[in-house]
Amino acid sequence: MAKVRYQYNSETCKYEPVIISPRVAGRRLLIFLSISFIIGLCGLLYFNYNFPLIDETLQAARNQKLKTEWTVLYKQLERTSRQLSTLEHNDDKNYRVILDLEPLDQSQREAGVGGREKESSSIAYPLIRIAYEQAEKIKNRLDIEAQSHEQLSNELTRKEKMWASRPAIQPVSNKDLKHLHTIFGLRMHPLLGYVRPHNGLDFTAPQGSPVYATGDGRVGFAQYSTSYGNVVYINHGYDFETRYAHLTNFIVGAGQTVKRGQIIGYVGNTGLSVSAHLHYEVLYKNSPINPINFFQRDLNNKEYEKLIEVGSMATSSLD
Repeated sequence: MAKVRYQYNSETCKYEPVIISPRVAGRRLLIFLSISFIIGLCGLLYFNYNFPLIDETLQAARNQKLKTEWTVLYKQLERTSRQLSTLEHNDDKNYRVILDLEPLDQSQREAGVGGREKESSSIAYPLIRIAYEQAEKIKNRLDIEAQSHEQLSNELTRKEKMWASRPAIQPVSNKDLKHLHTIFGLRMHPLLGYVRPHNGLDFTAPQGSPVYATGDGRVGFAQYSTSYGNVVYINHGYDFETRYAHLTNFIVGAGQTVKRGQIIGYVGNTGLSVSAHLHYEVLYKNSPINPINFFQRDLNNKEYEKLIEVGSMATSSLD
């Protein structure tokens, strides 16, 4: 049986039972429920704030791990970018200078980056977007650098062939050389008795001394000539040709490929010649040029000065 509550009535001087109307009862119930809800909600918020769910705790740990990994990755990308910058610097300032190529400007190295940055705008997370953009820039620069290195490789192959073909050594060894007659241009021919062009240099050496090809090339002519005697023409490509005259004999034939330093014949005294020597010519685009300008590539300064000194002793040509 429910417990009955009594309240003292001062008018009647009696304790009378308290009668609660449904409206009052409803109001009190609503107040009780409201206070209970507020207390429960505050308790729930406090609990969730101080004691997160296990799934949230695990997810937060995974997020922190991913953030750490992205930071490490971004640092690696920065280090890679610095190393690539060093490679690009060497490409522009060293390799291309040596090979006489123009350096790539910045716009060429960054070509295509803008389009990839637009693609990254759809990435919501800033850290991931920054790393993605950095990786795309590095990839683009690597593509450009790979193309540059292919160009450098092709140019180096071409230049190596050109350098090997260009006349660059003496046709007669210093150990066999007695005199170098440096007269180039018009001179009195010792046999014909009138002035005519002397388009080469005369190397005095014992008859039978080896004569060497001064660059890689192909023999274009190897026969006897009335004026040159036994003579060999070598076409080196790149508009260069060399001629070796007055040989006692030659050991190469037309169409044969020769290498720099290969023996092609021997010093002689054939044709219009007054003594054993080699008459040597260098032609560029079919025009004779002074061969003395090509010897220093194979000689140090002291040897080159000695060569000029020996040449200055000669006062006339031998053919």
